[in-house]
Amino acid sequence: MLIMTEEFNDFQVFVKPAGARCNMNCSYCYYLEKDSLYPDGTFLMNDETLEKYTRQLIDASDEDYVLFSWHGGEPTLAGLEFFRKAVALQRKLLPPGKRAINGIQTNGTLLDDSWCRFLAAEKFMVGISIDGPDEFHNINRHFSAGKPSLARVLRGYELLRKHQVTTEILCVVNSANVKYPLQIYDFLKSLGTKYITFLPLVETEPGLPGCVTARSVPSDEFGQFLCTVFDKWIVNDIERITIQIFEEATRKAFNRDHTLCIFKVNCGGVPVVEHNGDFYSCDHYVDKDHLIGNINAGTLSGFLNDNRQLEFGKAKSSTLPGCCRECNVLDMCNGECPKNRFIMTPDGEPGLNYLCSGYKMFFNHCLPFIEALRQVLLNEQGEALTP
Repeated sequence: MLIMTEEFNDFQVFVKPAGARCNMNCSYCYYLEKDSLYPDGTFLMNDETLEKYTRQLIDASDEDYVLFSWHGGEPTLAGLEFFRKAVALQRKLLPPGKRAINGIQTNGTLLDDSWCRFLAAEKFMVGISIDGPDEFHNINRHFSAGKPSLARVLRGYELLRKHQVTTEILCVVNSANVKYPLQIYDFLKSLGTKYITFLPLVETEPGLPGCVTARSVPSDEFGQFLCTVFDKWIVNDIERITIQIFEEATRKAFNRDHTLCIFKVNCGGVPVVEHNGDFYSCDHYVDKDHLIGNINAGTLSGFLNDNRQLEFGKAKSSTLPGCCRECNVLDMCNGECPKNRFIMTPDGEPGLNYLCSGYKMFFNHCLPFIEALRQVLLNEQGEALTP
C-alpha cells in the first residue's frame, strides 16, 4: 500500500520498525508468524539501524525524492517518538534538492490527536485497513479473542480526516465481502475517501498445495466484484475517487509501465527491511531462503543488485506458463504476484495464477473503456500537432 501520486523509483522498501508485532489478531494476517524468526523477543529498530537505513535509502535513491514506506505488523507500535527521530534524521541527512516522502500502513486503532498532528505536519500518506461495514470488517479484522475492531478503526480514520491527513483505504476482498461489491464500495465512499485499494485475499491451506482456505476470495467472484464496482465508478466517481487497480488498468491507454509491483513484468523491487536490518526479497517471502543480508553489514544498493535478488525478480517472467504468454491482457497482468501462481493451466502446465480467471474477466471488461481513452488521447495529440 501507498498512494501512487507520482512516479516513484523502481524500488520501494517496506521497513518494519516494530517487526511483526501487532495489537490486533486478524485472522488472515500472514505476517504475525514472522516473529518466530526473532526468538530473542526484541522488536524495535534501534537508533543505529535507523540511521543506517536512512543513509542507505537516500544513497540508493536517484530521484529528487526519497520514499520511506513504514509497515508492520503494526508500525505505530514503534511509538511516536521513534517517528519523530526518523523524520529528524531525514532532515539531517537529505542532501540539498532532495525531499522525503513518508507513507505508513496502519490498522488505525492506536491513532490519537498527537499522532495525527504529527502525520499532518510531516505530510505522511496513511493507508488504513477497512474491509467494509461491521458485518464484514469484523469477521477477520479483530483483536484477541475475536473482539471487533471497526469502531476503533473508524475513530482513528476520523481523526486522520480531522487533521486533513492524506489517507487511502485498503480493503481486503475475501469470500464474505466479495458477494456485496456495491455495499462495500458505497460504504467506503460514505467515509469520504478519495483513494481505495482492493486487495484480494488468497491463502493456501498448510500442507495442501493448491488448496485455498475458506476465507480466500473465489477468482471469478473477485473478477465480478471489480467489474461491478468499475461500472459504478466510471459513471459516478471517475474524477472523484482513485481506485488503484483501475488506475493500473488505464495505464495501458497512456502506454505507461505499471507502478504496482504485482502487475510489473518482473518483481524484486519491493523488498523488506526488518527491525534489526535484515533484508528480505519481498513482504510475502520473509523467510530464511529469501534473506539476502543485513544492512548493518551491507548496503541497500548492494542487496537490491545482489544476484539472488535479481534472479528472484526475473523468475516472475521466466516462469510464466505458455497460456499466459499468449493472453490478450498479458501486459495488464503479467501473471500477477508469484505467491498466487500455484494452480495448473488447462493444458496441465504448472504456475498459473489462482486469480487468473477473475483478472481476465475484469481486464477484458474494461478494455473498451481503455481503448476509447487511448483514442481520445491520440485525437488530442493529433489536434495539438495540426498547424
